[in-house]
Amino acid sequence: MPTNVIMPQLGESVVEGTISRWLVREGDRVEKYAQLLEVSTDKVDTEVPAPVSGTVLKIYFPEGATVRAGTVIAVIGQPGEAAPDRPGTVDLHAEPGHAAEVEASAPAAAPPPPRDLGRISPVVARIAREHQVDLYQVKGTGREGRITKQDVLAYIAARDQAAQAPAPTPAVQPAEELAPWERPGSGDLFKPTDELPLAEPPKPPAPSPVTAPAGPAEELIPHSRLRRLIAEHMVASKRTSPHVTTVMEADMTAVVAHRAAHKAQFAAQGVNLTFTPYFIQAIVAGLKAVPRANAVWREDGLLIQRRYHIGMAVAVEDGLIVPVIHNADELSLLGLARQVNDLAQRAREGRLKPDEIKGATFTLTNHGTSGSLFATPIINQPNVGILGVGAIQKRAVVISRGHPIEPSAEDYIAIRPMAYLSFTFDHRVLDGAAADAFLAVVKRTLEEWR
Repeated sequence: MPTNVIMPQLGESVVEGTISRWLVREGDRVEKYAQLLEVSTDKVDTEVPAPVSGTVLKIYFPEGATVRAGTVIAVIGQPGEAAPDRPGTVDLHAEPGHAAEVEASAPAAAPPPPRDLGRISPVVARIAREHQVDLYQVKGTGREGRITKQDVLAYIAARDQAAQAPAPTPAVQPAEELAPWERPGSGDLFKPTDELPLAEPPKPPAPSPVTAPAGPAEELIPHSRLRRLIAEHMVASKRTSPHVTTVMEADMTAVVAHRAAHKAQFAAQGVNLTFTPYFIQAIVAGLKAVPRANAVWREDGLLIQRRYHIGMAVAVEDGLIVPVIHNADELSLLGLARQVNDLAQRAREGRLKPDEIKGATFTLTNHGTSGSLFATPIINQPNVGILGVGAIQKRAVVISRGHPIEPSAEDYIAIRPMAYLSFTFDHRVLDGAAADAFLAVVKRTLEEWR
């Protein structure tokens, strides 16, 4: 009996994949577990193996086609066996061993859904999953009735408004009693990133005039798929979380000295000791001190994470990818350095596995590797925060052995390797005091490294 080859679901929020390259042709003989094709998603590139040995009877989709997870993309059987002319689908969420196959040419055994949802983007699928939205209840306003991100956000806002009674107006605390970072001012520091009422869908930006051809002194570079997806994720993050950034400066003298003393020892074990493992250990210390920074905001409450899975942003061609070091608190500095080396290298080569890019509870971005001193990173949803690390530079600083701010005869100027630490956090979860408490632990851990 012919065996179907199914488009796999390569991650929790990944609902489709693009066929990058077929490695076989119809009529080819393949062995079980031999690689059939390469699949690309917004998160990872991978290869799909043959589920059985046999002959490739039918290939349903060409290279470059984007296919929903669960769709039959090819059939393997014995020479002479017949394969359906049209691909079917498989229920990926059925019990193991009982996946329900639905052939396109056969009548469905169960009543059909209210309507065909069409293509659902990864962002729409993620928002629907996080907010427990039945997409069949959402009216699509996109092309051919497609459900857009704005449609889901509008549905969530309307549902929440209907379910909640108007909240009482909180008492206003006098401005002089507030901490400096909480006092209202004329700027936009604490304003929501989306000024529209919650019950109304965010208005999409006006379309850019891209229909006109580029002029003689212009060049139009088409957006790559990765760049489009990054843009979509960044905009979704800004709309989801009210972003605030707090900054401290860390004296890296102790870390720089420790690294210099241990680089050769690590190199002898095949490991390049960078500064990233130091920052990861400092982050874990900060998360343990302020557990709310290692959490997920949900409508029914704050979900505190008891594991420390640290994502690290890695620059790849035309974008960024965030591999994850799982259970970072259980690894030594050597273990972290080895993981950092391995994940960064395979990220640049496009060889990460799906499990290696999901599950982050906090994210680190070391923008200082390219010389940047200071940045305000965007939160990697659904994390509560992200730490940006600037370039380590020697600077003249005042060292005080007496009063921290009043003049003292014990003050002196020294040259120290310094770095700015910028912590962007979700203001729904953390206030200024809690965010600064987290960052202070990170700073202290680095400065007191032993």
